[in-house]
Amino acid sequence: MGANIYPAPTKKPVHIEIIAFTESRPVAFPNHAHSALLTARLFPSPRCSPGRDFALRHQLLVLQRSSRGHRLRLRWADRVLWVWLSQLWNDWRSALVLIKPETVIAWHRKGFRLYWRWKSRCCEGRPTVSPEVRNLIRQMSLANPRWGAPRIHGELLKLGIQVSQATVAKYMVRHRQPPSQSWRTFLKNHAKVLVSVDFFFVPTIAFQLLFVFVILDHDRRRPMHFAVTSNPTAEWTARQLLEAFPWDNAPRYLLRDRDGAYGEKFCETAKWMGIREVLTAPRSPWQNAYAERLIGSIRRECLDHVIVFHQAGLRRILKDYFEYYERCRTHLSLEKDAPVSRPIEPPPLGNVIEIQRVGGLRHPYKRKAA
Repeated sequence: MGANIYPAPTKKPVHIEIIAFTESRPVAFPNHAHSALLTARLFPSPRCSPGRDFALRHQLLVLQRSSRGHRLRLRWADRVLWVWLSQLWNDWRSALVLIKPETVIAWHRKGFRLYWRWKSRCCEGRPTVSPEVRNLIRQMSLANPRWGAPRIHGELLKLGIQVSQATVAKYMVRHRQPPSQSWRTFLKNHAKVLVSVDFFFVPTIAFQLLFVFVILDHDRRRPMHFAVTSNPTAEWTARQLLEAFPWDNAPRYLLRDRDGAYGEKFCETAKWMGIREVLTAPRSPWQNAYAERLIGSIRRECLDHVIVFHQAGLRRILKDYFEYYERCRTHLSLEKDAPVSRPIEPPPLGNVIEIQRVGGLRHPYKRKAA
């Protein structure tokens, strides 16, 4: 679209430009904003300033760029331009048609936040706490639930870690309820005065069930007593307790489940011997973990590989296995030692030989002079 400009002389010295359209093109007006802008451009007010003319021209360019779509295509340069105009021109709201003035103000506030975020990126403030110190604070608060921020802060100072007490309070773990010791802690604190008892059954070749009663010492993981029967009664179980601790060497605590085979007679005998019973929760064998692991080892290493014919045969097999278990088998919880401590045999004692135990199922090793 071309335009020819003709000067028109008047009485007053006023410069007037007459625009003549020499080429006709279809102009689309998809919304009211196009009409308003074109009207303001063709028929400017007498007080039209260069800033207003510049603002209208810019909005027309934005509309031409967005004519093919249904949304305005504003770029970051457009936003910066209008923020700049809002700071330099007081009457900028009168020339704004495409967007609301609140939108420009929001752009300015966002730019203000981005500017100060960029400006303060390298400032030196409070030193950050290293991940190692944060993990140590969490570890201390979890391992010692009753310790507060002052106590943990004191421990950190003794370790040469300089942090504030507020920092310790920020990173320590919050406990929702009063802390309680775990079963692992209870068993470890009472290992020397605690034994556990349990039953397990063994099927015979005639599909008869034989019940094995075991008593395990928690201090050295040593089986102290075992017995085999086909009919476990409360009287029989109480008698096994008396046989396991004949004199004044009874433990202080006895851990067991809620099996009905114990009965009132067993409870009375334990009370008479000065033993305090600790009962596990119903259907919670993991709370008697040491006895359950012993039974699992007996099954995996011995009973799963033999067929039991009768009660005497089972008693003989278990006796051989318990002798191997006490004197030869190493345990991780005992620092890889046996319940009955095995001495270390250095190479000068002789060559390494293999010994067959439990009918050839287990093969411990020892040194023997040539």
